[in-house]
Amino acid sequence: MVNTATAPLSNRKPSKVEGIKENSNFLREPVATEILEDTTHFSEDAIQILKFHGSYQQDNRDNRVKGQEKDYQMMLRTRNPGGLIPPQLYLALDKLADEYGNQTLRATTRQGFQLHGILKKNLKTAIATIVKNLGSTLGACGDINRNVMAPPAPFKNRPEYQYAWEYAQNVADLLSPQTGAYYEIWLDGEKAISAEEHPDIKAARERNGNGAIVHDSVEPIYGTHYMPRKFKICVTVPGDNSVDLYTQDLTLVVITNKNKELQGFNVFAGGGLGRTHNKEETFARAADPIGYVQKEDVYDIVKAVVATQRDYGDRATRRHARLKYLIHDWGVDKFRSQVEEYFGKSLEPFKQLPKFKYHDFLGWNEQGDGKLFLGISIDNGRVTDVGDFKLKTALRSIVEKFNLPIRLTPNQNLIFYEISPEDQEAIQTILDECGIVTNPDEISALTRYAMACPALPTCGLAITESERAIPGILERIRTLLDRLGLQKEHFVVRMTGCPNGCARPYMAELGFVGSAPESYQVWLGGSPDQTRLAKPIIEKLNHNDIESFLEPIFIYFKKFRKGKEKFGDFCDRVGLDAIREFSTTYTPGTPVSSGKSRHRVSLKDDIYNKLKETAEQQSKPMTELVHEALEQYFQNL
Repeated sequence: MVNTATAPLSNRKPSKVEGIKENSNFLREPVATEILEDTTHFSEDAIQILKFHGSYQQDNRDNRVKGQEKDYQMMLRTRNPGGLIPPQLYLALDKLADEYGNQTLRATTRQGFQLHGILKKNLKTAIATIVKNLGSTLGACGDINRNVMAPPAPFKNRPEYQYAWEYAQNVADLLSPQTGAYYEIWLDGEKAISAEEHPDIKAARERNGNGAIVHDSVEPIYGTHYMPRKFKICVTVPGDNSVDLYTQDLTLVVITNKNKELQGFNVFAGGGLGRTHNKEETFARAADPIGYVQKEDVYDIVKAVVATQRDYGDRATRRHARLKYLIHDWGVDKFRSQVEEYFGKSLEPFKQLPKFKYHDFLGWNEQGDGKLFLGISIDNGRVTDVGDFKLKTALRSIVEKFNLPIRLTPNQNLIFYEISPEDQEAIQTILDECGIVTNPDEISALTRYAMACPALPTCGLAITESERAIPGILERIRTLLDRLGLQKEHFVVRMTGCPNGCARPYMAELGFVGSAPESYQVWLGGSPDQTRLAKPIIEKLNHNDIESFLEPIFIYFKKFRKGKEKFGDFCDRVGLDAIREFSTTYTPGTPVSSGKSRHRVSLKDDIYNKLKETAEQQSKPMTELVHEALEQYFQNL
């Protein structure tokens, strides 16, 4: 593919998807043919290529009837670098949701919108409408660079934030597919009017870069087969982890001088969360610092990292195809060396950074130039009207009346900005009338920091509920905390219906990952600022047992925390073994500090170790196993 060392996996048989990409004529077929057919759904091959165009085929599992065709529908995902939604685009999406979708929009964890419920026959109209209204879905899904993230805060008096927006857009343009398939299929070859590409981007795409470019190809950066799997990038500023930077394949951190002039970028690589249950070779991984580049070299370092994954990523086993596995298998030093070969020179030493913190930017804020911005919390990203809560109506009304741009946040919320102070009262009135809370202090802290993926009924990968389940589960956790005297505590809770981790549960203080119908794998110990991976403590917890499982953990936290230590930090400090051990000796309803005696029985070390091992294998407390064994023993007397 390039003039470099032979890729170590070149002799292995590629996966079926690699063949589908190779035979697609650069993302045209079989989508171009099948979109013209009067059918309700696409073939399996077309589904793989359709992802590159920003759409997944789904079916509503709530509507499945044995012996009848599935309720096929399409999900569309927008590509919005830095989360930018121009007012014209928002109104178009709102209308599409009503006319062709399920009357809702959903803000994603990558700062885009998803439209659910679109029928195949309406897909072309929907995509064409998005493109003609300053949007795109190209590259929002598929084996390609996905939507490039950036902090959503519109601070006009902090240049580093403006640099993050600028370079998120530029990197997205650099890595945008060059094939004409998207416009041929969805707009009959008519390319939408858009801003002219920055000359530095065009030059970077054409510059060889020591093998980073595929010559004589429609896709000079991707080549015929595109990427082995999805590739995720973000650009952020020192100290701002609103983007979950450690979960990205590639992160660029803006570095400025004392005068706030852009100097260059710190580079992280190798983050990723997708995994498969019971497959130890798949795992969540946090990104590593790689080095620093001057600002004039930033596009070449992006190409070098992409080319390394393109040429050396696993194309035989898709579950092992992400960049995180390549870095894990090679080690950071070997990876850096290969990147430098494509880059053409050595990376500079990583610049010192302050501690990263999570920010959600909710409520009314000044953006630094006399205007305001407003961060609005959206439960799990779902923009809808339900009863007296009319978020969809409120957002549409505000955009129509004030023509405001929007930035979607990485935590499924929304920011209006460029607000004139004289319009603040009128905007607040609209929100009040529609039942929308704008004061972040009035939002339940557990809800404010929680995220969930859509899961059932539309996601084909979902094992169990997520978006529909988390409101009730959060309320149950809050009730439990109140009962245990922990009324003021809150922590980051994230939930997904499967182990792919779309809501990034593996970075949460308390993560729920669907592992069986109505059951979850539970993760503990992520940091409040999402800078540390959590660890799994139980493989299958039925949703009915959440309180009984969490109660001893919360009691342990209450008794042995240090000062104002946060829940995730506590779990990480004491470790899962200590948490499990405390849980096995905890008697529900008995205050730990009461001094009441418990009945204890000593065990020999070898018996205790066997009991502990069996309990972990069966995901049960040791006390439960002992009770079962003793009951069986006494029944046989």
